[in-house]
Amino acid sequence: MTFDKVLEKYLIYARNRHKKQGFIIIYQNINNYILPYFRGRGIKTLTKKDVLNWQSVILTKHYSNKFNALLYSNFNCFIKYCMLCDYLPDNIVQQVGPFPKHIEYKEHHVYNIWQFRWFRLHLNNFVIKQYFNFMFFYGTRPSEAMALRFCDINGFKVHIRHSIHRKGKRELDTPKNRSSIRTINIGLLMYYRIYLLKKFYCDYNYDYFVFGGSKPLAPTTIDRHKKNACNKANLYEITQHEFRHSYATRMISKRKPINKVSKNMGHSTPSITLDVYTH
Repeated sequence: MTFDKVLEKYLIYARNRHKKQGFIIIYQNINNYILPYFRGRGIKTLTKKDVLNWQSVILTKHYSNKFNALLYSNFNCFIKYCMLCDYLPDNIVQQVGPFPKHIEYKEHHVYNIWQFRWFRLHLNNFVIKQYFNFMFFYGTRPSEAMALRFCDINGFKVHIRHSIHRKGKRELDTPKNRSSIRTINIGLLMYYRIYLLKKFYCDYNYDYFVFGGSKPLAPTTIDRHKKNACNKANLYEITQHEFRHSYATRMISKRKPINKVSKNMGHSTPSITLDVYTH
């Protein structure tokens, strides 16, 4: 049986075992970065040398260490499926091992409190202004903030239990991992801002999205307003996710307990927060 045919079976298997967004990433990675190198090959003819050659080609593309590790994981899971179905006797990907890591410098662009206030001053859309207030002061992922509905809020407690697909039909999904399902305590000012949002939506109900109303905000709409505000304020532009980085950087610089910061951000362990932000 060819690599292609086995892959078709694996994708059916994987579709039923992953979140929709996660499966889309697996599908795209395998089809774009693995299948082209093995298309038409008999699955039983694959060798460790083939895997080494594939790795060598991928390394010439200079992808990030994180992306290389993801490709390795995707390929490894496929080979495990092949072993499970008796297409292969050994895990040749695991025997070869992961990609060697190269030196890379990760730089996060963030806003301090004064830069954020100056940015916010130049936002002319009330709903989007509150979206960025929530992102900057509470550090959620953009997909979590976009998915937030009024039924997820109980007084001063905000329950993060959904994320939203940033593309396609914008369907609600579970958050990134189990640790991402969490409760955040908000302050009086954010509570009041959410109250104003309820008043802003004339036919408000509990199924409405906090940031958007009957429909969630579109990422392109948010980015357009963000870009305009940055231009007016003469500020360098940061990504939506970097407002989350801004929260973490500000909390750590204020010497807030790292385990509390990690929990609020939905990281599985405080070490993840430390590894990413303490530089």
